[in-house]
Amino acid sequence: MARTQGSHSDITGPRVREAALALFAQHGFAAVSMRQIARAVGVQAGALYNYTPDKQTLLYELMRAHMEDLLAAWDRAAPAGAALERLEAFTRFHIRFNTSRADAVFVSYMELRNLAPENFKAIERLRREYETRLESILRAGADAGSFAIAEPRIASMALIAMLTGVNTWFRADGRLDLASVEAIYWDMVRKSVAV
Repeated sequence: MARTQGSHSDITGPRVREAALALFAQHGFAAVSMRQIARAVGVQAGALYNYTPDKQTLLYELMRAHMEDLLAAWDRAAPAGAALERLEAFTRFHIRFNTSRADAVFVSYMELRNLAPENFKAIERLRREYETRLESILRAGADAGSFAIAEPRIASMALIAMLTGVNTWFRADGRLDLASVEAIYWDMVRKSVAV
């Protein structure tokens, strides 16, 4: 369906995605209706279909955008150099990137079960790509004798799970600032791969 002349798709489209993300994070995908999303945006429910064909597509696009943004941001930030330096950069990057996108991270992990099979495969492929970025750092460190890791693939998934866990408890107004949290987690990561 074509947009009506004078509509503000460049404004409303992002607002639809922001509202859906917030509602999915707060109530869960299954509990949120298109009417609730429309109400949060301030449009009629039928108008949402100018921006997305259905709720499943909206969930998939939110998750895909998060993963693509994560991959692109890491690829821009990834340093060259020794594996230990790259591992520290990855650790700090992952914490910093995800704590600034808590709703997107929560939805990306908790709502995988609600993706249609083909959408699930696409998101899993993107997640694997990101895990592979870390795995390549761990393999390089193990090959150089800098890291003691028997299974780099498993280690990469375990480290990502640990780093992502910061989102469940970190609060900007808490006892520790983000830089302190990054330093503590980097110390744990470094010790976990140490020779």
